[in-house]
Amino acid sequence: MTAKEYLQQLYKADVIINQRIQEKADIRARISSIGCFDYTKERVQTSLPAGAGYEREIVKLIDLENEIDCLIDTYVDLKHKIIGEIHNLKKPDHIKLLYKKYVEQKRLEVIAVEMNYTYQYIKELHGYALQEFSKTYPNLL
Repeated sequence: MTAKEYLQQLYKADVIINQRIQEKADIRARISSIGCFDYTKERVQTSLPAGAGYEREIVKLIDLENEIDCLIDTYVDLKHKIIGEIHNLKKPDHIKLLYKKYVEQKRLEVIAVEMNYTYQYIKELHGYALQEFSKTYPNLL
């Protein structure tokens, strides 16, 4: 694993959490929607089988909420760990750049403007910052 791949774990974890949250919203929408009735047909009394309909959806929702909680806990721990590792680097510009890129998830063009450097210089500095990270934490990669 490269330094870049290691640091990109935060972004990947964030994407997964957001997708699970969207899935939870979809399930909630299905639970809260009312089915359509056809009043033109003859009414017949029927009973649903055990565990049908809402019960299964509610169980899925609860399981998904528990999974999201676990994912968020893992994400927070990973974020705290990576921030600490970035802060242990020696060069302040490397710390700023890696924090903005991998923790704040900003694009290099935006970082260049914020740090008052050219985009080309930020690209080079990013490479040097990743090299410093790799040298500082060879056992993580």
